Amino acid sequence: MDNVDNKIEEISKMANLDKLGIPEAVIMLALGAVVLLFGYRIKKTAFFIIWFLLGFNLVSILMPFINQNVEVIASSDLYQTLLPIGGGLLLALLGFSIEKLCVGGICFVLSMLVTVQYFGTDIQTMAIGGIIGVLVAGFAVMVMKPATIIATAVAGAYALTLAIMKLNTDINFETFYWPMIFGIAAAGSIFQFLTTKRVS
Repeated sequence: MDNVDNKIEEISKMANLDKLGIPEAVIMLALGAVVLLFGYRIKKTAFFIIWFLLGFNLVSILMPFINQNVEVIASSDLYQTLLPIGGGLLLALLGFSIEKLCVGGICFVLSMLVTVQYFGTDIQTMAIGGIIGVLVAGFAVMVMKPATIIATAVAGAYALTLAIMKLNTDINFETFYWPMIFGIAAAGSIFQFLTTKRVS
């Protein structure tokens, strides 16, 4: 039982709920809702937002490693704040340019994010996650509209879930994390499919 509790606590920490401030959570909530519901209609903007959120989260996950190896960053509150924002902006600018690359990249990065957060960072696990990510990304590029809708819905659901759990600490992470992501993503996907029937 202790092992299960420790794993859940580890997942919660890697989801960066403890590092996410209230203002950031409110911004993430708003951006997540926009991407969730209107991702396909505002593809370019949605891609920018998704890449920013992914970059911000990935750099936040890497911050303990960076802090261990770069003392100047570890001792500066300014760097602690700016590095995740910088990582988010860098990925956002890179991901903004090419639509197919954006969709494939989002699917790949989401796959790797799930791999790192929930299965660990050893080489074999990362390699399997990378292979799955490449396959998902390749399939996504072949079916652009459905892939764009689903990718934006999942990314929006991920952002919304983290924000909601930060803003309402009574929600049990262990019980509701995955059901919230899948439920919100499904609702967002259905909404987008219904509202973009005539949008090519």
